[in-house]
Order: sequence, then structure tokens, then C-alpha cells
Amino acid sequence: MIHPHKLIAVDLDGTLVRSDQSLSQRTVDTIVRVQEMGVKVAVASGRPTYGTAYVADTLRLQDFGGYVISYNGGEIYDWRTKERLHAQTLDKDVIPYIYTYAREHETPIMTYVGQEVVSEVEDNEYIQYSSMRNGMSIRKVNDFVKVAQEADVVKCIIVGTPTLLPALEAELQDTLTGVAGAFRSEPFFLEIVPEGIDKRKGLAILLDKIGMNRKDLLAFGDGYNDIPMLQFAGTGVAMGNAAAEIKQAADMVTRSNDDDGIAELLEKIYLGSE
Repeated sequence: MIHPHKLIAVDLDGTLVRSDQSLSQRTVDTIVRVQEMGVKVAVASGRPTYGTAYVADTLRLQDFGGYVISYNGGEIYDWRTKERLHAQTLDKDVIPYIYTYAREHETPIMTYVGQEVVSEVEDNEYIQYSSMRNGMSIRKVNDFVKVAQEADVVKCIIVGTPTLLPALEAELQDTLTGVAGAFRSEPFFLEIVPEGIDKRKGLAILLDKIGMNRKDLLAFGDGYNDIPMLQFAGTGVAMGNAAAEIKQAADMVTRSNDDDGIAELLEKIYLGSE
């Protein structure tokens, strides 16, 4: 049986990962079965690479030659060999600007270095959530700009209430044009990343490296940062829990992340389930 897609890209939070941060055994088993049929799988997440490792290992990407696209496309790894296929870091000159901007708006700023969440603040609920979700400890520092510049970070994140961040996002998108990108990966996370970085670009780079094209790609997502990926893929699938704008950007909609939406569709496409 010839399947229409040779590569499946899955977002993590809100897509593969359930609301309680767990993974559905049905979905894991289905993805493993599809890989056994020769289909490649790529995790495509805004999380840091370390924060994707547990999920990638659970899906057995290391056994089947799968891929990890982390930092929203900032890094790409061959998960079998752990070779980094692509990396793009944030312009060092941007870091003091966004640090000052965050301070002026009284919003904490954080980044990822190795296996740590780095910030000058550690008692913030959103920073603690990121630490929990990624399985990374928090390192409180006195000079955020110095640490972030020396570490060649891929991105920085301004954290704040969902009512505050949309206005900051719009302003930073305007002031950082041509230098860096700004987008909300969660209602409370405003990410500042290298110019031009998104999941679409990351997947385009990966497809080129492995000799496939966008028609070979089936992608699942639920967030605003998934829209470029869903529009780029041969078939883009929005989760049932996604907002209306994300569903409109996709070719089709499956069940929610809490209702085995990925497994439901993969079983129909690859395993012949009705």
C-alpha cells in the first residue's frame, strides 16, 4: 500500500501532548506502527531541544530515524545520530533591546541554556510552568543579557498575562522587522527568535536535506505558531481544540489532543481503520 505522505510532523503542546501533560498510549502506539511502515516522523515544537527529548524517545524516533525540530525551527536534529542538521541563533544585539523592553513593561524575560531555564526571576508562574513542562531546572542569574549573549541562545521569551502580550507582540513585530521575529507560542509566552524562523522554514530545510518535498508532508498543530507549517504541508491538520483561525488555515480538522486526534486520523490514513 502506497501512502500519500512520507513525513509526519507533529507539534507537541496542545497537539501530541494532552492537557495534563501526558501522552496517550494509543497515539504513541499508532505513531510507532506508522514508523514501522517506513514513514518518518518529526517532532516540531517551540520547546528547547532538551524539552523535546523525552517525547522524541517515547515515540522511538531514535529507532526509526526520526527528527526533532526544536525552538520553532531554530534547531533541527537527526534523532538517530543526534547530529545537529541546522541551527540559527538570536542576534546578540537584539538581546539588550528586548531585555530593556521587558523591564519597561514590568514583564519577566527568560531563555534556555543547555538543560536550564535562565532568568533573573524564578518565582514567576509562567517561568515555573516552562520549567515543569520541559523538565528543566531554573537558574536565576544577575545579568540576563550577559549570560544570554555568551550562550548564543536561539530565542528569548517575554512572559506575561494573555491580556497584556498581544499589544507587546504587535509592537515588537513592528520594531524588530528585519532583525528578529516575535510571536506568541502560548497566550502567556511572547517569543523573540531569529528573523525568518518558523516551523515552515524548519520543515523546508529538513525536507530538502532528506530529499522530500512539501507534498510528502502531513502536519498536525493547534497553535498560532503552527499556521505556517499547516499551510506549507501537503496536508495540514488542525486539532479539535485549536482556535478558529488555526482551523481555517488547515486542510482538515481532527479530534482534540485529549481525544486522540492524531491517532484517529493516522489510523484511517495508514492502518485502514474506519
